[in-house]
Amino acid sequence: MTSLFGFRLPFGDAVDAVVSWITAHFGGLFDVIAAALSFCYAWMEYLLTAPPSWVVALVVVGVAFWAKGWKLALGTLLGLAFIAAVGMWPYAMQTLALVLVAAAVAVVLSIPLGIWAARSDAASRVIKPVLDFMQTTPAFVYLIPALIFFGLGAVPGIIATVIFAIAPGVRLTELGIRGVSAEVVEAGAAFGSSPWRILRQIQLPLARPSIMAGVNQVIMLSLSMVVFAGLVGAGGLGGQVVNALNRIDVGLGAEAGVSVVVLAIVLDRVTAAFGGDRSGTTRRIVRRRHPEAAAGASTPQPAEPVGA
Repeated sequence: MTSLFGFRLPFGDAVDAVVSWITAHFGGLFDVIAAALSFCYAWMEYLLTAPPSWVVALVVVGVAFWAKGWKLALGTLLGLAFIAAVGMWPYAMQTLALVLVAAAVAVVLSIPLGIWAARSDAASRVIKPVLDFMQTTPAFVYLIPALIFFGLGAVPGIIATVIFAIAPGVRLTELGIRGVSAEVVEAGAAFGSSPWRILRQIQLPLARPSIMAGVNQVIMLSLSMVVFAGLVGAGGLGGQVVNALNRIDVGLGAEAGVSVVVLAIVLDRVTAAFGGDRSGTTRRIVRRRHPEAAAGASTPQPAEPVGA
């Protein structure tokens, strides 16, 4: 089919050729990645499905209580009880395993990239358009090369989820580090701290709320991909939604859909609670490790004499 200008740009053919070349030359690498992700997913699924459901529920409720208190713990308990009552518990644990593995990979990649972008303007200018492309490309497009490279199962779902969810982790890590007061960083450098120590003991602790907000968004976007992962055989709640769609089963779709919502609310509240800088904890850590930096940021410097 010709275009409006009388010719057709063979962009799709070029992409086809690139994918074929990558498949032919890097098939071994993809096999290694698939084996590693399959191993991690299988063990995470085993840890969540092998114990009795009440044991896993108590652990999750305990984490919620530690993060926020009894109100979040009670809400978590009621949500997990609903998932078990509608018979979605094993599928929910499969979905949770997929989300945890994908989110862990995305966080491990996004935080170093965010640090690099925060410390290098050139890197930031390169990374931002790539993140824009990754966020705006429809998720179905990710699944096509993922299926070619990794086949059916949980692995292509994890890969597509990582690509879709990594962007907010990078952006919010960069934003958090760039938002640390320049006076605090300069005071730490003036007293002999190395760039690595400034990053580790000043910038990262003070940027913790923003970084945890990025982790929260990574997890939320990972959960939003479970239905797409179900389309490529990942199973879990996404697989149940796909089954309900194929059978036009409104009841099954509602049970699986609400279970996804419950998981999303629990994970969102828990990660948001851990990300909150309650009582200035991180600032106290910085003051304890770098009292000179805190003093340099808070103590006004004497003005130079007039005419000096």
